Amino acid sequence: CMVGLKEVERLRKRLENRTGKQPIIAWHANRGKDYFIQTCKDYKYNAIGTTRATKQGGVFRGNPDILRWFIDTAHSFGSKIHGLGYTNLEGMREYQFDSVDSTAWLYGNRSGIIFIFDGKTLQKRKCPPGKRLKSRAAAIHNFNEWVKYQKYAEAFL
Repeated sequence: CMVGLKEVERLRKRLENRTGKQPIIAWHANRGKDYFIQTCKDYKYNAIGTTRATKQGGVFRGNPDILRWFIDTAHSFGSKIHGLGYTNLEGMREYQFDSVDSTAWLYGNRSGIIFIFDGKTLQKRKCPPGKRLKSRAAAIHNFNEWVKYQKYAEAFL
């Protein structure tokens, strides 16, 4: 919205010409479904924002069929799909994203939570009342637990 779609497309082409590589296209709701379909035809990898979609309704308004439509549409054109900000652990079993990203591991130490990977999912442990986490140690621990989950997800989800 800052520079407009035409400028984004011009800069994208410039980037492609200079690197000889296709970028991952991040779809935005104001571009509409037809634009998403076209980018799936033209690009090998597309991305959709999911943070607002799963927590506050957003484009998907809590309707999992719409999210599934985006994933299935990308795959039907041979394009991979990336979920931006997707941390729904149960949803990763249900939706077949090719990749996702998340910064949820950062929020654990901010809110006094330690994550523990139990072999299949991440459990949250709240800091006992009257105790404080050592921020750096908690961040390192949570990062390592999320890496364990990532390896599990790559193998089994």
